[in-house]
Amino acid sequence: MEWLQALVLALLQGVTEFLPISSSAHLVLPALLLGWEDQGLAFDVAVHVGTLLAVVLYYRRELLQMSMSCAGLLRGQPVNEDVRLVLYLALATVPVVVVGFLADEFIETRLRNLPVIATTTLLFGLLLGLADRRARSGAPARPLAAGVALLIGLAQALAPVPGVSRSGITISAGLLLGLDRATAARFAFLLSIPVIAGAGLLKGLQLAQQSAPVDWLVLGVSALVAAVTAYACISLFLRLLERLGLMPFVYYRIALAGLLYALWLF
Repeated sequence: MEWLQALVLALLQGVTEFLPISSSAHLVLPALLLGWEDQGLAFDVAVHVGTLLAVVLYYRRELLQMSMSCAGLLRGQPVNEDVRLVLYLALATVPVVVVGFLADEFIETRLRNLPVIATTTLLFGLLLGLADRRARSGAPARPLAAGVALLIGLAQALAPVPGVSRSGITISAGLLLGLDRATAARFAFLLSIPVIAGAGLLKGLQLAQQSAPVDWLVLGVSALVAAVTAYACISLFLRLLERLGLMPFVYYRIALAGLLYALWLF
């Protein structure tokens, strides 16, 4: 794998993993426009490690507090909000795990193509706009609860479909269910931790069964690039969310869908 391809794809992965614009829709473009071959399983594992490191570092204080609260249960401490949040995250993770096991091969072989990615980029971009309109309506926000977490998890089960965007569908679901922007985004990003970790572990197990040579320098730099850009994007997105809302990403997704349709047709 050449350095240019590795750096561009790692940068794209880091930028698009947590923004509601779909990483798969962006990673397909360099391959089509530049004729790049598939980046390979080892590269996928590396950038997954990078983006996982970014979100864990960003939420390190919250994760430490949640761990301490869960450990406190063993010492007889009562259930608090941190423990409830861990339970909500676990509950919301189950649907996407089930879909991943049952439909992974179908998604990879049947749905990873331009017309599907263009269509999902457009449709779920419009859904993101509807969710942002709900957030702007001024309706009172509801607290995060088990039922809300489960419904967000069911929405996240669509995330393996290329073009949907994991962060986009979970934030949209949270807003449509009545959460405020900050709560919806925070839950979506925390929810990404078990999902990215699980996907990285699965790909790592698949990689362990292969005997192809690995360029560790390229993979290490790619993981670092993905981590730095993902961390920056999380920070920037959360700072701008209340000021700008989600409509800039909606317009971007509509334009991207148009480009993908054009590439497919012409």
